[in-house]
Amino acid sequence: MTRTDKKVGYSPKGKLAAPAHDYTRETAASGVESALKILEGRWKLVILFHLFGGRVMRFSDLERAIPDVSQKMLIQQLRQLEADGIVHRTVYPQVPPKVEYRLTEWGQDLCPALDALLGWAAARPKA
Repeated sequence: MTRTDKKVGYSPKGKLAAPAHDYTRETAASGVESALKILEGRWKLVILFHLFGGRVMRFSDLERAIPDVSQKMLIQQLRQLEADGIVHRTVYPQVPPKVEYRLTEWGQDLCPALDALLGWAAARPKA
């Protein structure tokens, strides 16, 4: 196992394994910071979990699925996820307007990482 005070190497199995990187402490910290900036926002992870598995949802479906989020905040979070290339937005030219959201392939690649994070949180020792 690689020690973090030397180099941090991560070579996941599966389709993410293609680019193997050797990170230093500094580059790993910078990379994690960049990833967290993309995912920061109270509702982004909740939105992602609703869209995982290739699920396509209309805006109104997301509103119902996340009742505590305001319409304005949901719009902002979806726009940021779309701008970052995680969510794809499809607008159908009809009246009333129909807008659907789904994860991009890159967004879907977040599923194993967030699943591992959930497992880590669940394994927290009870105090």
